[in-house]
Amino acid sequence: MDAAAIELADRVRALLMSEPGLEEKRMFGTRAFLLDGRILVGTRKEGVLLVRVAEERGVELLIEPGVTVAVMGAKTMGPSWLDVAPAAIETDDALVFWIDAARESAAGN
Repeated sequence: MDAAAIELADRVRALLMSEPGLEEKRMFGTRAFLLDGRILVGTRKEGVLLVRVAEERGVELLIEPGVTVAVMGAKTMGPSWLDVAPAAIETDDALVFWIDAARESAAGN
């Protein structure tokens, strides 16, 4: 992981540290944060946030600035896997918005 990804992981960890059932592990080239075994978010190169949401929610969120469908290796993922650019998560409030979107989707499954 590069410095931007490490810094983002630190921010995510600080926001989620009191979450029961939280686990952190290296997966898919990211530092992934899992809740009850399900990936919520991950930190990627250059400080990009990987967010897992329900597909319908992902379609809605793709209109947000700085959001694209994630690409992992040669595979473009569906709208349930989103990359959020660093500029879109500069503040903690903005980062919490994306973490909450992932939590809401996880709760719905």
